Amino acid sequence: MEGKLSLRMVGIVAGAAAVCAFLFGLIISTGIPALVNKTEASPGPGTSTPIPLVNEAGESPFVSVAEQVSPAVVNISAEHKVSAGTPDMQWDFGGPFDDLFRDFFKNFPRNEGRSQTLGSGFIISEDGYIITNFHVIKDASNIIVKLVDKREFKGDEVKVIGSDARTDLALLKIATRDKLHALLFGDSDKIKVGDWVIAFGNPFNLEGTVTVGVISAKGRSNITLPEGPDFQSFLQTDAAINPGNSGGPLVDIHGEVVGINSAITSPSGGNVGIGFAIPINLAKSVVDELRNKGKVTRGYIGIYLQDITDDIKEGMGLSSLSGVLVSEVMNNTPASRAGLKNGDVILEIDGRKVEDVQSFRITIASLPVGRTISLKIFRDGKEKTVPVTVGEMPAEQNASVEQENNESSLGLTVVNYNDQRADQYQLDVTSGVVVTSVQGGSAANNAGITEGDVIVGIGKSGIKNIADYKNAVAGLAKGKPVIFQVQRNQRKVYVALTP
Repeated sequence: MEGKLSLRMVGIVAGAAAVCAFLFGLIISTGIPALVNKTEASPGPGTSTPIPLVNEAGESPFVSVAEQVSPAVVNISAEHKVSAGTPDMQWDFGGPFDDLFRDFFKNFPRNEGRSQTLGSGFIISEDGYIITNFHVIKDASNIIVKLVDKREFKGDEVKVIGSDARTDLALLKIATRDKLHALLFGDSDKIKVGDWVIAFGNPFNLEGTVTVGVISAKGRSNITLPEGPDFQSFLQTDAAINPGNSGGPLVDIHGEVVGINSAITSPSGGNVGIGFAIPINLAKSVVDELRNKGKVTRGYIGIYLQDITDDIKEGMGLSSLSGVLVSEVMNNTPASRAGLKNGDVILEIDGRKVEDVQSFRITIASLPVGRTISLKIFRDGKEKTVPVTVGEMPAEQNASVEQENNESSLGLTVVNYNDQRADQYQLDVTSGVVVTSVQGGSAANNAGITEGDVIVGIGKSGIKNIADYKNAVAGLAKGKPVIFQVQRNQRKVYVALTP
């Protein structure tokens, strides 16, 4: 009897346990989803809301970025005066009619034409300030700005507030009483290789074009580009950039500007997945100065530099390739007054490591004039610290030298071989002047002189620097051919040029 009762009790207990388990499981299965959803909907401190690949409407996240950014992107067309027709023709018949033909064609009339360069820009304030590339509006006689809603501004309605060739930036202002849609600046220092970016602009005059890619690399420098600039720390992207994209914004996935589309490198002139943008953090200070003063004031200490190579590292007993080698200290400059010497290796600026020449130049140029910095240098096998008070970069090293030299009838713009603007050509020379641009239709262009050539001789005069070049050019007789000795791609060539 007790056994039977015992078995009966066991059955009752087991059944009760099964019912409880079922009820408990039912409660848990209905409660967990609510808890999970609550956790997902309320991310904890320090976390960011993830961006879905596709939203509830089936749209990609780039759709909202395009809608947010496009209204602030503008189309810029700039008319330039150009000479068309027959340039001065040179005749060498050696006969009685030689002078007659030479004089006749020497004054042969030229036709004035106009070419139109198309580019992009973007609005950065409600009252109409616009950022674009300097090369888009360079030498423009009339700038036309078209908004996405087809409104146009031209003539006196468009003002060039300032420009800076060394960073290839320009700031415009359009006259409007309406509040315009403006873009926000992001932080180009925080963006990482592999992050999504979206490029906006008007390639080939196709307005409102949007292309998508990623950041392919950061800090690109020493890129040989027809329009410069010589201060380079580019963001590289595979977002398609083509002619006409110049000056347009490169934005992150949140629609904030991280770069300014500037250039491509391509054997065909079209997109091959290698585009460059000026980091917005580099542009911020330039734009602020252009807006407030109409020009850019740069820090300067007066030295020429070169990167550390394996051979230099081994020969000087350096521990790494970091730092920059001082190849020349200019007289009567902040560097010479501070006691810097040729052969010094600069390792740090105010405790921050110096990686290479380009980053050092940009750092110094961005410093305020009058600030005293601490340079850690390596000299004679020992490290020491040298205080240097930053000066103002001379105007001739900023932009005026190019303008002055380009006024020559030869049509050449040149800089000293050791000028920082010549770094982009990666030349192995110790004297001469480097050609940074050649005016179309000029005597130099007709003679075949090209950008990147190093002029080392004119006639019987050796050319070591700008001063030699100016003296030699000033003594040229108009209409009389003269021989230029040029170094081109490791070869010396002779070019006959007629002023």
